[in-house]
Amino acid sequence: MPTNENIESLKKAFETFDTQPAFCPDGQCDSEEEDLQDYPSYTEALYAKLIAPYSSGIYISRWDIKDIALVAGDSMAIHPRKRMFELLMKFATSKENMQKVLDALKTNMEDKVAIYEELIMNYPNSEEVFQPKIEKARKTMKLFPQIIKEYFE
Repeated sequence: MPTNENIESLKKAFETFDTQPAFCPDGQCDSEEEDLQDYPSYTEALYAKLIAPYSSGIYISRWDIKDIALVAGDSMAIHPRKRMFELLMKFATSKENMQKVLDALKTNMEDKVAIYEELIMNYPNSEEVFQPKIEKARKTMKLFPQIIKEYFE
């Protein structure tokens, strides 16, 4: 049974509670840019930057990865997402294949951004949810030339 002392202690804890979140929901906090070379392998770096919705603003499903691979000229079976991305990166070991993958990924991301924009247009109150995702997606797509430069030049 709570005592007055416990309740007062709890009130003080709430009064001094930091209003800044301990974590950033959906990666919306400002942070320093990560260098793609900070990861142990380029596959992990690209997975973290391109496929993780936290970073890219877009959820890339297994079917999306399969479609991206098909458009780029590869064919693959359905596996867990990370495994499928690893297989896609094995296909994209040349500059030309990586460019095809990034072009297909950009098209996929633009299609999803268009859906987000349509939702914002039809449901204006959803802008606070979808606008940060759109901005992340556009920021991610701007990384594509850097990816080619860092890993193939």
